[in-house]
Amino acid sequence: NLVFSIRYLRRRDAIDDARAAAAARLGLVFAVLATVTGSLFARVMWNHFWNWDPRQTSIVILMLIYASYFALRGAVPDPERRAALAAVYAILAFVTVPFLVFVVPRIYWSLHPDTIINTRGANEFDSRHTQVLMASLAGFTGLFAWLYTIGVRVETIRRRRQQEAL
Repeated sequence: NLVFSIRYLRRRDAIDDARAAAAARLGLVFAVLATVTGSLFARVMWNHFWNWDPRQTSIVILMLIYASYFALRGAVPDPERRAALAAVYAILAFVTVPFLVFVVPRIYWSLHPDTIINTRGANEFDSRHTQVLMASLAGFTGLFAWLYTIGVRVETIRRRRQQEAL
């Protein structure tokens, strides 16, 4: 979303706006899926669906940032102005990502286990777990790329038909 938002502001090409919006849509979908599956895991591990753990709170804030992005896009009727405002918002919102993902969860005590690579820089994960993690990472990255391509195509067709109707 960040890259295509910057590109939109530089080139004012509608395809960059479509790409940024498609990436944001999928970002929200994946954040919701992570939250739902994480809640199911939390229920099994800690006997509660939600604990307001720093990582859980961070993802809620991230989803609110995504929701605000789509509220902004839905509130501005002019396509060029909508794209420009959404691009600026996406760039500003991206500044919060390192803070929410890397800083907040490490400042406060968390129910979540330590990261995969510990403070000594060693990976103490069992090799089978590492294989599953890498396969999942590859699979979900591929799924994201496939859904992203479909989303951009659909948005491009929708915009073209909208222009033809005028």
